Amino acid sequence: MDAFSSKDMAMKAQKKILSTMATKSSVQMFIDDTTSEILDELYRISKEYSGNKTEAQKVIKDLIKIAVKIGVLFRNNRFNKEELGVAQEFKKKLHQGAMTAISFYEVDFTFDKGVMAELLTNCRDLLLKLVNTHLTPKSHGRINHVFNHYSDTELLTKLYDPNGPFRPNLTKICKGLNKLVEEGTI
Repeated sequence: MDAFSSKDMAMKAQKKILSTMATKSSVQMFIDDTTSEILDELYRISKEYSGNKTEAQKVIKDLIKIAVKIGVLFRNNRFNKEELGVAQEFKKKLHQGAMTAISFYEVDFTFDKGVMAELLTNCRDLLLKLVNTHLTPKSHGRINHVFNHYSDTELLTKLYDPNGPFRPNLTKICKGLNKLVEEGTI
């Protein structure tokens, strides 16, 4: 029997099209304004920290591509029961990470780079487990790229320095995270 499925073909086409059009204007239909503002701040931090505009753009583009592809998979009901359990675990870990990030921001000198890096690494591992059979090794590389970049303890230390240059960026990120938590998005 032929294993052709137009639904599978349509989903593959969606993922391919979305991976090539992950620009700020085209992604706005998939990512809300608050998330977009957080991504803009993450871009600014990456650009300033790395001193490399191209690398900062690549990290954010990878993040957007992954988010959109996972959204396509969810909308097309591609995750089995076990994977949906992993997705719930990921959402809980992401929520915990957001709450921890906000707490470290609100209470000066409580930041622990090890705790934050571990939370991000755990999120990465859960996400890789979730998409293991659904996305290509190239997409897995994108996930690693994003999470390895933002879990860099030196970057995190500079980000959370109360007198550091990234304080305004962190303020905007935490305000956005607070809003997403309140709305139940994360």
